[in-house]
Amino acid sequence: MTNQIKLRIVTPEGVQLQTDVTEFTAPSVQGEFGVMPSHRPLLAGLKTGIVRYTLDGQEVSVAVGPGFVKVQDDQAEILTDHFQEKSNVDPVIVREALKAAEAHLDSLSADSAEDEKERSIAAARWAAVQLELYGDPPPATIILEHEMKLLGHENYAETLVESGASDLADQEAES
Repeated sequence: MTNQIKLRIVTPEGVQLQTDVTEFTAPSVQGEFGVMPSHRPLLAGLKTGIVRYTLDGQEVSVAVGPGFVKVQDDQAEILTDHFQEKSNVDPVIVREALKAAEAHLDSLSADSAEDEKERSIAAARWAAVQLELYGDPPPATIILEHEMKLLGHENYAETLVESGASDLADQEAES
């Protein structure tokens, strides 16, 4: 039994990270998961988020875009569209990118092309994850509200009020 996992992160630009780690966590499309040495074989879809790994007793975090991870025989390979280390995040530039993505989202309507909506949401998510990596994340509800609006969903808060569900929640909180 080995005590390390060979972690490799690859983007279209090439290998971004290759190191031996004692464990790591990654953001799958069904929730965050962890991997330790001797982990069962795994293939999972990744969503934009933070990969955390332990290297020489220190936790290190990097941001990744959507992609896939394959774990087998104490080797893990992450294939992703984006990769960013904390030291390379410029919060001013990333905040401007987030602001631009949110402005573009606000300009779209429910009738806008689906691929345009998806690109804008992906850009906002990527900027938000980079800011999270940096240590200054924006409120998560901003992106959720945009996603719901663009996908043609009603305002969640208004729906709760109209359905009387908020009254029920208030009653439960009081008891």
